Amino acid sequence: MEGIIAAFVTAGLSLIGVIITNMRTSQSIENKLTTAQAVTDAKIDMLAEDVKRHNNFAVEVPVMKQQINDITRRVGTIEDEIEVIRNAR
Repeated sequence: MEGIIAAFVTAGLSLIGVIITNMRTSQSIENKLTTAQAVTDAKIDMLAEDVKRHNNFAVEVPVMKQQINDITRRVGTIEDEIEVIRNAR
């Protein structure tokens, strides 16, 4: 009889130990996953910001090219006018 009681006590204590270990392991894994998700979210936010900047740059470049072309044309026109004035002297 004592052997059966000792077996039940040992089994009960083992079960409690396994439950406690599983709970702590679960909490540890959950904390690691939460941290990893937070890092991933932060990286995604940074990448999204980089994409926004890149998109703005992609929109601005054609505008700048057009402005450069306009300025180049105007400078060419001014140079032509200066040449006409010099030749008129």
